[in-house]
Amino acid sequence: MSNQNTKRRRYRAQSSNDERQPLLRDELHDGEQGGAPAAAAPTGLRGLLRSSGYSLYVLLLLLLTYLLNQLDRYMLAIVARPSAQEIEFGDKGCLLNETVKSTLEDGNCTAITTETTCTSFVDADGHHGCKWDYTGTGTEYNLLAGPVFILIYTFAGIPMGLAADLYNRKLLLAGALILWSTCTFLTGFAEEYWELAVLRFGIGFGEAGCTPFATSLLADYFIPELRGTALGVYNWGIYFGYSMAYAIGNFITDANIMDMGWRWSYFISGGPGILLGILMIFTMKEPQRAGVTDESRAAARQKTFVQRLPEMMRLFFRPSLFLLCFAGAIRNAAGYVWSYSTQTFFEGIGQTSTQIGAYMSWIPLVAGSIGVVFGGFISDRVVSRVGPHGRVWVIIISQLLAAPFVFCVLFVEPPWAYISLIPVYIIGEMWIPITLAVLVELVPAEIRTAAVAFYFFVISNVGGNMPLLVDPVKQAFKNAGNSEIDALRDTLYLFYPGEYILGALLYLLALISLRRDLRIAQEESARAGSIQKDGESNEGYEPTAEET
Repeated sequence: MSNQNTKRRRYRAQSSNDERQPLLRDELHDGEQGGAPAAAAPTGLRGLLRSSGYSLYVLLLLLLTYLLNQLDRYMLAIVARPSAQEIEFGDKGCLLNETVKSTLEDGNCTAITTETTCTSFVDADGHHGCKWDYTGTGTEYNLLAGPVFILIYTFAGIPMGLAADLYNRKLLLAGALILWSTCTFLTGFAEEYWELAVLRFGIGFGEAGCTPFATSLLADYFIPELRGTALGVYNWGIYFGYSMAYAIGNFITDANIMDMGWRWSYFISGGPGILLGILMIFTMKEPQRAGVTDESRAAARQKTFVQRLPEMMRLFFRPSLFLLCFAGAIRNAAGYVWSYSTQTFFEGIGQTSTQIGAYMSWIPLVAGSIGVVFGGFISDRVVSRVGPHGRVWVIIISQLLAAPFVFCVLFVEPPWAYISLIPVYIIGEMWIPITLAVLVELVPAEIRTAAVAFYFFVISNVGGNMPLLVDPVKQAFKNAGNSEIDALRDTLYLFYPGEYILGALLYLLALISLRRDLRIAQEESARAGSIQKDGESNEGYEPTAEET
């Protein structure tokens, strides 16, 4: 009878999918008379914190990388108006002239639709409190926010994902981070619209590799019972970065450092990523790939991009994956439309940049971070009880519960509009890590990174270009007699809460075929993989010369 406690960390084989899985840090007990089965691995943050210290360090690096990804991406939306007024691009409109003391409010000016009326409008004391200037909206702005960024972001993601399934993901991720951070930093020096477009293109190319590389790395550093939670922590980066964009973009611009206003927002956003990329190169290990044999990896390397792409495409024509991508695309579209319209909407209802920054610098950060981790934790608990399809039920319920609060964001006045965002982020953002967790469980390990890249290709092309529809739909509402802000509000009703509900219905359709496709994916993984020997660990893993 053996009851010896061991404190070694090891990989255990899973018969269902043959993946090599790092166990937790807690003590392992050899069972009596031949060995009793080990206790079920803890889930949630408790289980995550009992992972190896190095795995948590990697998770921290990836979290910071995603934070900078979102910060650099959304800075354009926050400083759109001051940058448009200096570089001169986009639409013009009637705005409050903050350099003139008057009793007028922003709503008095934005209701005016012609330049002549705007420049001649005065308050009771005869002060010209309005100005006709660039608003930070319009086709040129939407091109920067949408196609210029999204097209390269999505098309570059697929070959990057295929490359990451063959080559060193750590180096690819670090190179991508340094590239987009450098482009962000240089945006602060832009003087022409075309320079903004070229640098925005570079940001999109670099950011294309972020989540595919990071998701693949996390899948090899954490066991399936903890993947939802680990991805939830990783997705904190969305809300940390998004909130910091409001804080930096509004407060740093108002500070007008060295009389350079909005430009310093890009300097502060881009600089840290260059340093983080260098740190990643020298301190992060490339882990061995779970469920991938040397033979299968060598065979994959012999195939060209053109040969491997159809294999992956066939996977995504399975009903569950197809509908999962479509549902994620619609839900992602709601986020994109709101993200690129938030500043404009709140400015349109009379909020100052200071007021917007005071709320939006912490609400997405706190509430969104709770939401993605809570969602990952709930889905991990549900999947341990009812199976992977339980994750999708969590998404459906969360989106339907969040939809009424999304409606309130647009319907009620500040500060209640801001406060309504708290349950929106806590409940409505659960879908992000859960969808990724379902995706990695549906595809073979040897093409996991490429599959994540293709998923982002789909949801980003649909969601990322959805803001292009905002202007024509808003114009239709204006032609019907609505004011500028009422037309924008009605447009957002369609694209914000409306797409929460539509996305939930599409996830429900995906659920119908999920069981069958999960079984197929497990069978294919079992055939392709091999059970790894006991005693191996990523913590003591030293990459080969080829991998480094």
